[in-house]
Amino acid sequence: MIEFIADKYNFWIAIVLMMIGFYAIIAKHNLVKKVIGLNIFQTSVFLFYISISKINGGTAPIIWHPEGHAEVVYDNPLPHVLILTAIVVSVSVTAVALGIIVKLYKNYGSIEDDEIKMRELKEPELDSK
Repeated sequence: MIEFIADKYNFWIAIVLMMIGFYAIIAKHNLVKKVIGLNIFQTSVFLFYISISKINGGTAPIIWHPEGHAEVVYDNPLPHVLILTAIVVSVSVTAVALGIIVKLYKNYGSIEDDEIKMRELKEPELDSK
């Protein structure tokens, strides 16, 4: 049992990071902390996808034939390509979210979601700005 857990440590780290990010998104009221939690969650997904691409005894997907080995087992390169795209999307989402947070701070004077909700209920005319 211990060997199974030790062999799959990268999956366990991904699960722990995912739960930390999920907790930050759900439990925190500060919008910047929510964005940081979202980034932690996304990083755990990246780690998970990269982890599943590794094959025991596999090597980098570069065509070569070492001496005495006609067949070489390659790791799956597709998750790496997908994660590169996901990283670009993650950075873009973070930039847009931080831009929206700056706009909310200018309009409401706070980045706490409960304070923004209270001010929205008190001053509905801010919607038109």
